[in-house]
Amino acid sequence: MQEDYLTKIRSAYNQFTRAEKRVADFILENPKKVLFMSISDLAEACDVGDTSVFRFCKTMNMKGYQEFKMTLSLSMRSGREELPETEERIRLEDDISDLAKKVLTENISAIQETYSLLDLKQVTLAMDAISRAKRVIFFGVGASMLTAMKAMNKFLRVEPKVYCSEVANVQLMMASMMGPEDAAVIFSYSGATKDIVEIARLAKGSGAKVIAITRFTKSELTEYADLILLSGANEGGLQSGSTSAEISQLFLVDIMYSEYYRRHYRSCMENHEKTERALADK
Repeated sequence: MQEDYLTKIRSAYNQFTRAEKRVADFILENPKKVLFMSISDLAEACDVGDTSVFRFCKTMNMKGYQEFKMTLSLSMRSGREELPETEERIRLEDDISDLAKKVLTENISAIQETYSLLDLKQVTLAMDAISRAKRVIFFGVGASMLTAMKAMNKFLRVEPKVYCSEVANVQLMMASMMGPEDAAVIFSYSGATKDIVEIARLAKGSGAKVIAITRFTKSELTEYADLILLSGANEGGLQSGSTSAEISQLFLVDIMYSEYYRRHYRSCMENHEKTERALADK
């Protein structure tokens, strides 16, 4: 699957040093312009040294600046061309028409970015773990708790072995009581929330298979994860808590649910009929 390189930069953003973030910000806002800049030109535009640009390339697993530009160029040719990040952000001076268009773009972009980040091997291994598990427990704190509850509710229609709690302390206890036959599916945009990191640590320490659904490839959460599924969406200054992050996570939930239903079609169909009958008069 061709991965959009700008999306990959965003997913690696929290790995960068302060100087590397300045380089990343400039590239994300001016991708076409960067293709015609030397390493010194880019360093000067970002007000950093050439070595900072080189370190950025190394962080992105590139051998050097020329390989980085080639990869970026190929990605832009074969993938969709995105609007610069600054044009997509909601601004105070926007009217309702502009705002609605930007929210639409943001939500569509969240799904497209998540799709471009799909690692099919990781998804397959995650579904193997969920299929084998004796219990599947969904975890999330804050806004991600809502996603975890929605995931549990969706799977519960076809599979009785799924669990979730809205209370953080209960989640901590559940994580500590997991075992090698269980799977923990943990939702976190940042991967840095204190409670969610502790939940991941406890689940990992209990021997459970830990599946992280998160924005960034490197975080405190991913240190304890056996499998990582990346979600798209960036939250701008006026969009903190926006639904685009949740939409990207739910897109992955839909993929996981559909694959689980496909793998276990007969039992899922029977269970779905039972739950439909139970809810028919409600």
